[in-house]
Amino acid sequence: MDIILDAFWDTLKLFPFLFLIYVLMEILEHRTKLTQSRKILQGGFAPLIGSATGLIPQCGFSVMAAKLYDRGFIRTGTILAVFIATSDEALIILISDMSAAHAVMPLVLIKLLVSIGAGYLANAILPKEKLAKCGSQDVQAHFCCGEHEGGLLGETSDFNAYIISPLLHALKIAAYLLIVNLVFGYIIDIAGGVEKISASAMEGGAYVQPLITGLIGLIPNCASSVILTGAYTNNAVMFGSLVGGLCSNAGLGLVVLFKNTKKIKRNLLLVLVMYVISVVVGITVNGFMILLQMV
Repeated sequence: MDIILDAFWDTLKLFPFLFLIYVLMEILEHRTKLTQSRKILQGGFAPLIGSATGLIPQCGFSVMAAKLYDRGFIRTGTILAVFIATSDEALIILISDMSAAHAVMPLVLIKLLVSIGAGYLANAILPKEKLAKCGSQDVQAHFCCGEHEGGLLGETSDFNAYIISPLLHALKIAAYLLIVNLVFGYIIDIAGGVEKISASAMEGGAYVQPLITGLIGLIPNCASSVILTGAYTNNAVMFGSLVGGLCSNAGLGLVVLFKNTKKIKRNLLLVLVMYVISVVVGITVNGFMILLQMV
């Protein structure tokens, strides 16, 4: 019952954000000029904006980015920047713990630099990445690429487009996320809970811990950020191991991304890149701390 209630509550907290995301996406497509939208979503500053957005302690932004990426509105570098910058509940937990609050600024700075660098590097590697354009079949499957007649809520078609359609989409995603939260909640419970998983991260030294924390960060559940920060505040892992784990902590964005089974290879490659980056960052930061005798 506790697992069911926790999963339901976690999903319920995200539902208003999901609904708002779909409303904004409809407005973005129908009520703004598409050329102006592309300048923001696909322009040169997109990875920078994505990184800044991902830093906000709310996993809903990674969900939004995943939907935009899946529909071809943003490039791979942008989604990578958002995912790497995302930390879910970690920043809130660290700030609320006076003994660990000093780690917040270094954590934010490192994640910001890594996410921006990875985002621009990915876009440089994929300069001819195909993106959705008005009139394409992918876009037409979700949008009409034109404005509805009448006011925003003045006609029945507007009400359907901006209220009913986003509500239905949000309910579908929420149901999907609820199932995932139930499954992972049960797995975590079987594994012995957050405390036992945190304790397992103690195994290995400075150059082994990031391999473990990077995998924990990939768990698409808010529990992963709790596990990582809990391990750090209890001196179970080094700071670099925490940073590495949080670099792969994209939250529920990964769940939304993997909902598209037609692009499973692309999604798996993205996860692999995130994991490699998280491990490299974790080992590097731990190495510098040892070199500077900060541990």
